[in-house]
Amino acid sequence: MLETARTSLKSIPAVILGSLLNILDGVSYGMIIFPASGVFDDYQMAPVGVSMFFLSTLTAQLTYTLGASQFPGANGSMMIEVVPFFHMIALSISADLESPTEILATTLVSYALSSVLTGIAFFLLGYLKLGTLIGFFPRHILVGCIGGVGAFLVETGLEVSLSLTSTSTSTPLPHMFTSLHNIILWGVPLFLAVFLRVGMWLYGKLHKGGDGEATSGIFVGYFIAIPVIFYVVVFAAGIPMDVLRKNGWVFDVQGGNEAGWYKFYGYFDFTQVRFKPIWDTLPTQFALLFFNILHPPLNVPALSISLNEDYIDTNKELVAHGYSNLFAGLIGTVPNYLVYVNTLLFYRVGGTTRISGFLLAAATGVLLAIGTGFVGYIPVMVVGALIFVLGIDLVKEAIWDTRGRVSWSEYITIISIMVCMTVWDFVIGVLFGIIVCCLFFVIQTSRLSVIRALHTGSTAPSTVRRPSVQRAYIREVSGKQTCVMRLGGFMFFGNVTEVEEGVRRVLGGAFEKDHGYGSTRGRVEAPDPGIRFLVLDLTHVAGVDMSAIEGLVRVRRMLEKRGVCLVMCGVRRGEGPVGKALDVFFGDEAESEDAPGAVEAGIGSKVEVFDTFGDAMEWTENAYLKAWFKAQKVARSVPFLLPGRQDADTTDYSESGLGLSMLGSPRIVHLYDAGSRTIANGRIHLVYAVREPLPTLSRALSSYTSLDLSPLPSYLSRVCYPAGHVLWRQNDPPDGLYIIEKGVLRASYTFDNETYTHPPHIEESMVSGTVAGELSALSNMPRNATMVVERDVVLWKLSREALGRMQEEKPIFAKQLVEAILKSAKIDYDILLAALATRQ
Repeated sequence: MLETARTSLKSIPAVILGSLLNILDGVSYGMIIFPASGVFDDYQMAPVGVSMFFLSTLTAQLTYTLGASQFPGANGSMMIEVVPFFHMIALSISADLESPTEILATTLVSYALSSVLTGIAFFLLGYLKLGTLIGFFPRHILVGCIGGVGAFLVETGLEVSLSLTSTSTSTPLPHMFTSLHNIILWGVPLFLAVFLRVGMWLYGKLHKGGDGEATSGIFVGYFIAIPVIFYVVVFAAGIPMDVLRKNGWVFDVQGGNEAGWYKFYGYFDFTQVRFKPIWDTLPTQFALLFFNILHPPLNVPALSISLNEDYIDTNKELVAHGYSNLFAGLIGTVPNYLVYVNTLLFYRVGGTTRISGFLLAAATGVLLAIGTGFVGYIPVMVVGALIFVLGIDLVKEAIWDTRGRVSWSEYITIISIMVCMTVWDFVIGVLFGIIVCCLFFVIQTSRLSVIRALHTGSTAPSTVRRPSVQRAYIREVSGKQTCVMRLGGFMFFGNVTEVEEGVRRVLGGAFEKDHGYGSTRGRVEAPDPGIRFLVLDLTHVAGVDMSAIEGLVRVRRMLEKRGVCLVMCGVRRGEGPVGKALDVFFGDEAESEDAPGAVEAGIGSKVEVFDTFGDAMEWTENAYLKAWFKAQKVARSVPFLLPGRQDADTTDYSESGLGLSMLGSPRIVHLYDAGSRTIANGRIHLVYAVREPLPTLSRALSSYTSLDLSPLPSYLSRVCYPAGHVLWRQNDPPDGLYIIEKGVLRASYTFDNETYTHPPHIEESMVSGTVAGELSALSNMPRNATMVVERDVVLWKLSREALGRMQEEKPIFAKQLVEAILKSAKIDYDILLAALATRQ
């Protein structure tokens, strides 16, 4: 009990400051909740607005203080930024109805409905954990709306200062300079507002930003001093109150007669409520709702940072806002929210507990109970200056503070929203801002290249380890006849044309010239054969819209006419957002295959799809190899097994696409020429090698050494393993190296996710005529990969014991052999690293 008393005493300064801030906000913004025109002016609704302000503030304060908010000293208040929307609702209803009682009852129900809608929206956002999604809404649209509210408040400040009604003129400008009296009426509050802001700016400069408590004290003290000085002058001059009210210096609220805070409940006659005008105001209600829900998700995280509260859940605060607004709507008052500035000042003065928040609620209840009679004694210049201060601050925040901090398109959007809100209305301003934002977003996004990179087949090879002659053949053929186009981002109508233009450039030969395919090696350069495979890598594509799918269909048809095969990778049919979106594309492909002329199109009418880029490149390289070997039609002693997907498609490409029927095409001529200079020449080494393992040894090492390999078989042992057998696992001790005579091995490199996160898993295939496990065996270090038999293999193993015996018996031969193996390993790993480097 004693501790509670101490906490209460310590909270008194904060409660006094919070109460003064509520009074200032109530008499300035509460009084303009209703338009100052027509029936609202006739029925003196300005004091009613003050009562509704305090009632909404009290509701929010009690809701937050009693545990709904995670901030013990949270300050709730009416949401003053939505006053322009209230005016639109009230004026719309008054234009549709004639009876004053109907207008007032319908307007009050509409105001309460806005609180209910706001409460439901906040509650659902918080309950469904969607609070953070609001943060993705473009900030500059909110800034433009804030600037529009600021312009409205400046205009309202002029109307309040001049005692104009909202319907007397569309703008207060014609009345501002009609007389010296009018100039003084609006000039004095405007001067007071500007003087305060300039003074506080100079104070901040002199004190390097100023202290929050000191600046808040200056602000409150300044607006307390104004009425004090005003009445000192009035009493000294002996000016009667009636004269002051008549000349617009003091609010004329029925002569200042007492009006109870519950007065507005007398207007809640549900028999007089008309629902058609309420229905007509729904667009404005939703615009108000949209503007309401943008504030708390932005203010709550900012307040938690300012107060060093690290464990504030934005979704729980949204639920609290939902309760406070639902309660406000049920008791017939306007929306409310947690006020960032007031709460921050409240904390700095010592209001850090729920006791201080409860005391502030009690003080607000006292202010509400006192009634609105004091409004008739408030100088107009005080309210006008308060409105001008907030209006100028909001306009400054939108126009001045954003200079150099936003792009030109965002700045244009901010200004456009302000102009639309000022010239037309707030709903049109918000909608216009969203439309302009979407337009600029499309323009800016379409300027970002969806093509991340262009590669040839030689610069982005597969990770398959092949014999040197096959590697040379693939490098030459794939370098001219395979184009890799890596795509990224979201593909939509604004950027799919870039893909189409890129494909046209590739088909037109510009790509070959830009990327310098191949090397002539001193011979006469043949014309570019053109591409056979176009590989579209969709690994980094986030999504595809309908327009982009239609663009891909046009790309496929374009390729069909040129006899080019489209290969897509990084996507699975029917899986993930991209795979599901491309279902239409694949379905259209199936229809295309059945269409007349599809058979004549040959290989171009097919679309091949692979899960990974490596699988796609393996498949294209295998197609080139199969095409060459099957075109020779000679008996070979060389086993021919390839890694990757083993199906009939590759055979179709190698036979129909590269067969004798197309022997005269530039692509076939180039393929035959490349094979004759690489693979065919490689067979010279096999003329005298008739028994295994010498043919295999020759394919694996003859490109790196002229060493006579005949002594080597005596140190090798022949082993066979079926598909699926694990030859060794990563980090196992080495038992030797293996030379592949027949079959396919697949090495799987797994990296620690903390040190290598993209990709954490790499696979490399090894075919006949290559060496496996050489580095770990020669260095006697743990295996760096897991080796699995992909297809039945025949291996020649050089164990570490046999290698040691060779080094003792034939040291020179062993030294030259190790050098040749290291050369082979160096080239293999260079190719592996080059392949991986192009996949980022």
